[in-house]
Amino acid sequence: MMKSLRVRTAVRLGLAVLIWAGDANLTWVRGATAAVPKQASDLFNATNVWNLHLKFTPDQWEAMEPAGGGGFFGGPGGRRPGQGGPPGDNLVRPGGRGGAGGFGPAMFIAPAFVMEGDKDRDGKLSKSEFSNLGETWFGAWDKEKKGILNADQIRDGINTSLGAPMGPAGGGNNPPRPMGFNLQGPEGKRNGLASAAGVEFKYVHADLEFEGTTLKDIAVRYKGNGTFMGSRGSLKRSFKIDLNKNVKGQKIAGIAQFNLANNVTDATWMNETLAYQLHRDAGVPAPHNSYARVHVTVPGKFEKKYFGLYSLVEDVDKDFAAQNFRTKQGAIFKPVSSHLFTDLGDDWAKYKQTYDPKTDLSKEEKQRVIDFCKLVSNSDDAEFAAKLGSYLDLEIFARYMAVTVWLSDMDGILGPGQNFYLHLNPKTQKFQFIAWDQDHSFGQFGMRGTAEQRENLSIEKPWQNEVRFLERIFKVEAFKKLYLARLAEFSKTLFQPQRFAKQMDDLAPYLRPAVQEESADLLKSFDRQVAGEPVDQRGGGFGGPPQSMNTIKPFAKIRTQSILDQLSGKSKGQELAAFGGFGGRGGPRGGPGSPGGQQGPGMFLGGAFMIALDANKDKSVTHSEFTDGFSKWFSTWNKDKSGMLSDDDLRAGINEDLAPFRGGPPRD
Repeated sequence: MMKSLRVRTAVRLGLAVLIWAGDANLTWVRGATAAVPKQASDLFNATNVWNLHLKFTPDQWEAMEPAGGGGFFGGPGGRRPGQGGPPGDNLVRPGGRGGAGGFGPAMFIAPAFVMEGDKDRDGKLSKSEFSNLGETWFGAWDKEKKGILNADQIRDGINTSLGAPMGPAGGGNNPPRPMGFNLQGPEGKRNGLASAAGVEFKYVHADLEFEGTTLKDIAVRYKGNGTFMGSRGSLKRSFKIDLNKNVKGQKIAGIAQFNLANNVTDATWMNETLAYQLHRDAGVPAPHNSYARVHVTVPGKFEKKYFGLYSLVEDVDKDFAAQNFRTKQGAIFKPVSSHLFTDLGDDWAKYKQTYDPKTDLSKEEKQRVIDFCKLVSNSDDAEFAAKLGSYLDLEIFARYMAVTVWLSDMDGILGPGQNFYLHLNPKTQKFQFIAWDQDHSFGQFGMRGTAEQRENLSIEKPWQNEVRFLERIFKVEAFKKLYLARLAEFSKTLFQPQRFAKQMDDLAPYLRPAVQEESADLLKSFDRQVAGEPVDQRGGGFGGPPQSMNTIKPFAKIRTQSILDQLSGKSKGQELAAFGGFGGRGGPRGGPGSPGGQQGPGMFLGGAFMIALDANKDKSVTHSEFTDGFSKWFSTWNKDKSGMLSDDDLRAGINEDLAPFRGGPPRD
């Protein structure tokens, strides 16, 4: 039975309009003239490409530029085209190499310098400690004792010595927090990679013209984490729009807030659209989205400049809750933690940043989170299995995990523990998971594992590193039975490859004109990916070599067969080795960031080390070059001439001298 249709009959260039159905059956009708939508179902219909025109005064445009955070590996510099920027535009934002708090290699490896070199454990490195560290590393990396290092030896040595160390152990049952890859922002600030790097977004005033209708004095800010850092050198950044913040009651189709996602990590512009649709069809709450051709005017800078094709994404708020849970009551959280539901004590203040509530919480709602954390952390297996179903909607979570695992979404709960929402139902007092931020779905998060590993990801242990919550819940028979049943059911229905192929082929004609207007090169890439050709995307961690990835169509074929083979016992799938802070190849060639692996920090820092230390430029580093280089680093980084390198000194120096590139990388 076909679900109720979401219909909107806008049209571009006289094309017929596709009606998207819940079960992916597709019907064609004749289109009508574009107009401002009346209902949310119209606004977020996946086949709509709206025309949006944002208008800023020059001072508000400049005021929107985030403070802090340096830039992507030190920030954009020079005049290099940014990632996914507007056609014909070389404008990059003011940047720099990033300071101690900026996002750069130091964010990951400065702690390793201290851990390896700080022998007296005073938290600093003296000149002798720093010199001895250089001697130690050269000796360890020069395994053949030839007194000289080539590029491979430097790469492997860095992987061995600079894998991200763990931070201080937590108190009680709290696991240690990974040092240098903590995605929580400062207390009271937003979470995520950009915030952890010191980036703060602020709302400014603007006007919005939506299909010819003007909405005055809306609030706009940039949004995103990894996508923002990656596109910071470009004009094409993601936006959060609030129509109601400055003018109460101002809405479009009953919606006050929505998001404009720049899709710089997804050259099909369809990962999120199809992934959200898949979640909803599987019975998992997930946003809807349409598309928008975004133009921007800033007097004196550009006049109605085309920034590109964006996704227009529904916000997860009380209106979303009313639509999906039939009530605006109940708490909404946006957690960020690789140690979800860990006991942090009895004080809610210790939980607030981790769970980042998006609604005002009652005393009882706060306590419900704390009680569930204590159950996960402290109960024995029998008590956990008996009480789990009273805290967590097991059926919805089984469906959520079945879809997440099929999508090999390693940028969510299976990886760093982010990119989902939680809703606490006020009647049942059970938590439900809500899908969010699916641009790296369909196995396209290159930082974790190889493409082959993600396509054949284990259904028994799909998460990376230790995740106590998942480890415990996968041992509960009631959940495991539901989870495997949903995998089996969906593999015969929702996961069928031809379903995704049809969705892509039917949606592509609506996006092509807007993609073509953005860039001829992007259109070529778009057409290749819609056709199912593999593409090279940046993988293996930041700055690693391009990694060939299958796009949605071939991924769907391989992944569904892998799931079926695992369910039948023909295959065990592939588990991802421990994540050392960087993506990379796992399995027999060494885990991501692990010693001896072909990838890891050495893949992007090896070249920087070679350039900095190879004084005579013969593509090798002698013992004297290595030690002389360390000596020069100490002198340069010790700016206050105290004879000691603090953590801030190390971070600033590493970002200055070892950043592998400057500016936002090109999209393809």
